[in-house]
Amino acid sequence: MDNILRQSLTSKRVIPKRGQIKSKIAATAFHSLVSIFSHNFRIFSRRTKLDSFSGFIVDVHHRLQVLRKMFFHIVLERNMQLHPRHFGRDLREKLVSKLMKDVEGTCSGRHGFVVAITGIENVGKGIIRDGTGFVTFPVKYQCVVFRPFKGEILEAVVSMVNKMGFFAEAGPVQIFVSNHLIPDDMEFQSGDMPNYTTSDGSVKIQKDSEVRLKIIGTRVDATEIFCIGTIKDDFLGVISDPGTTS
Repeated sequence: MDNILRQSLTSKRVIPKRGQIKSKIAATAFHSLVSIFSHNFRIFSRRTKLDSFSGFIVDVHHRLQVLRKMFFHIVLERNMQLHPRHFGRDLREKLVSKLMKDVEGTCSGRHGFVVAITGIENVGKGIIRDGTGFVTFPVKYQCVVFRPFKGEILEAVVSMVNKMGFFAEAGPVQIFVSNHLIPDDMEFQSGDMPNYTTSDGSVKIQKDSEVRLKIIGTRVDATEIFCIGTIKDDFLGVISDPGTTS
């Protein structure tokens, strides 16, 4: 049994779908960059003052710098327990598969949300648990984590609207925007589809609207990160309104 464990752990195998994970991360980052530039340029194109161009460039540069700070590539450790039925030639693959299933999509207050595991640095020697047959392996792995901080710009989808403000979701992060942090020209409208609408009706925030907001505060728990946001600054607000989509 010891020989089987040793051979399985020392054999080098590729993590399943590793390339697909990298492609999705790259595609998401590229989409964010394009969206930031195109949205800001549309707003700038409506302006008439040429001296505002420098402000536009500075704003785009700031958002690109912030985008780089939202994702981190770090190394973490975790003790993994494996059932004896998995002891065989594909022991390492079973261990990696279980690690990905248990870790990806989880959140810790210290590191943030685990987006994807990108590599395995080391699998330590297993320790057999008396009376059960389970073996505990210390695993050191590389992963991409998402950790929002104060001052970052995010694109989110509105999930709920009420007279106190609205809730929005950016991936796994939930963000609350108070009515005091919504532009003064937008008023709450109750009804079957609660929303915030400008006086001329040209802009509306309702459920499923896409908004760009700025994080002004965070609350970190053991397994959750909650954020407070604003849409009062320049270049923030509604990106896409489902009510105007034909």
